[in-house]
Amino acid sequence: MRAYLASSIGVACAAALVLPLPLALPASAAPAAPAVSGTSAAPAGEAAVPGSTQSLPLAALPSERATGAARQGLTRRDVRPFSLVGVVWDDPDAELHGSVQVRTRATGGHTWSGWQSVETHNHDHAADPGTPERDSGTVRGSTAPLWVGASDGVEVRVRAEAPRSGGTPAALPRGMRIELVDPGDEPSSEAAPAEPASEDTAQGPEIPEGNDTGTTTGQVPAPAPVLTPEESAASAVNAELVPLGATEIPELSKAETEAAYADQFGDEAMAAKPHIGPRPRIITRKGWGADERLRERNFVYTKSVQAAFLHHSATGNNYNCKQAPSVLRSIYRYHVKSSGWRDFGYNFAVDKCGNIYEGRAGGVAKAVLGAHTRGFNTNSMGIAVLGTYSQSSPPAAAVTAVARLTAWKLGLYGKDPRAKTTLTSGGGNRYKKGAKVKLNVISGHRDGFLTDCPGTRLYGKLGSARSASAKYQGR
Repeated sequence: MRAYLASSIGVACAAALVLPLPLALPASAAPAAPAVSGTSAAPAGEAAVPGSTQSLPLAALPSERATGAARQGLTRRDVRPFSLVGVVWDDPDAELHGSVQVRTRATGGHTWSGWQSVETHNHDHAADPGTPERDSGTVRGSTAPLWVGASDGVEVRVRAEAPRSGGTPAALPRGMRIELVDPGDEPSSEAAPAEPASEDTAQGPEIPEGNDTGTTTGQVPAPAPVLTPEESAASAVNAELVPLGATEIPELSKAETEAAYADQFGDEAMAAKPHIGPRPRIITRKGWGADERLRERNFVYTKSVQAAFLHHSATGNNYNCKQAPSVLRSIYRYHVKSSGWRDFGYNFAVDKCGNIYEGRAGGVAKAVLGAHTRGFNTNSMGIAVLGTYSQSSPPAAAVTAVARLTAWKLGLYGKDPRAKTTLTSGGGNRYKKGAKVKLNVISGHRDGFLTDCPGTRLYGKLGSARSASAKYQGR
């Protein structure tokens, strides 16, 4: 049974760790706004949403005489600056049977890149059939997004699969457009993020009690950040862990994590659920610059987190970790404005350096409904490692971060990372709707849907991630 809760600014502040609580009020969320072209407009007196999306229709190209394959594309041209590309089309149920390739020109340069392939099978990363998000009327078919870096020129070619001998050429989906996404500059903040404590003075976070301000005599408290209503709502759901407007949630040791659990729920609860991994450092949506005006306002929850599905973002590996926030803002805009989803699809993201990022809004410790594993979004969480790992091996730091994150989050819901769990399919190409499916508590996307995701090389690391996660839990 699913349980949903629509939430606003007032949601939050109930528990030190926000553990599995029954959330049973159905959401009556309004559908997300349809994808639009160009820079997002803002009401008078408000700043424009950072970033932009150029949405350009693809035109028919001459068919290849040798194969008879249908082709569409965009001839080489100058465009406004962008950093991420993807192709969308009208019908979200239509599949693109063929290839998509792009080449780009770096901003201010004259040299064009070679042709780069875009992952065409992206319908497996989506909301479950029959859910309000999927049936909103705004969802489009889409490829995976590809990070190309700062560019101001583009050329695109889409080629349908060649027909077999005597067969009919494959048709391409209708209404195909190339989406050129600019993540915008790093957002400015009126309050600088807190500096991390040095190793010799770090003793864990101080939790104010009663009227204690958390400062000592002579110290001037830092000014509170000025937040928009949407930012306040997205931050308030983590207010049990950090102050409003925090750019990161600091890590805790295993002892500190367990002490906070016991303090909130009592020693008996701790005895019943003793296996919780240390809380890792998590960069919040505020920290990576998510503009909360893009997403749908409400949050949607499920009852529990019984499994974690591992993904790769398929955006390519040509980014450095300083660029990861820009990559995230680009994916976020592509998911919402181009693909028509209500928010960022994954619950968490991990970059190649092992940094962990809050994904879909709703609270890092809560059971937030994502759009990551079609058919199995309920009672699960999705973790995307930024990059493409079909042929490239994932960095050890990223795999370690996955183990640390799952040890903590699954531990809050009493799950052993090495165990099996049973989920009910919401419908997909591997399992029909309503099927009871036994899966690993830490699974790859391909375990729930016929897809290459999370890539062969990353999928091969799941066994070590499960073992490491269990060790972090003290099992």
